[in-house]
Amino acid sequence: MRKFTPAERVVLGIVQDNLPHTLAPFADIAKAAGISEADTLALLRGLKDCGVIRRFGASIRHQRTGWDANAMVAWIASPEEAEICGARAAKYPRISHAYFRPSPASDWPYTFYTMIHGRTDQECMDLVHELRDSWPLKDYAVLRSIRELKKTSMRYFA
Repeated sequence: MRKFTPAERVVLGIVQDNLPHTLAPFADIAKAAGISEADTLALLRGLKDCGVIRRFGASIRHQRTGWDANAMVAWIASPEEAEICGARAAKYPRISHAYFRPSPASDWPYTFYTMIHGRTDQECMDLVHELRDSWPLKDYAVLRSIRELKKTSMRYFA
């Protein structure tokens, strides 16, 4: 098992949660870890390069920005159709996720999923209909969110 330095433990403890809401979050992380900002960035790059950190990205709380409606749309698609439609879906800014995931369940024929966001349910459905009319996939099911569950990442460092 890998041994982490004290600075690595502090930095990982901070970045596994939300970054500081400041103009210079990495400088603030560096100060907390007792190292320079350059060393903090190098440390994070190194941890990513060696696989300790898989990815480093921003998460937007879409509801706080006025995008209150969403719909997960499950489509019946072959792997080839999903490849084509996935590339097309990536061009839509209101589609945040598109992926192919076959199900072993015989009563669930859907294999390709798109997560659509809008300001209203009607905006979401308008995009669903636009997609249906513009690509080869015609059979779909719209899965509505009943409530949002708590989204948290695993915490490895206190």
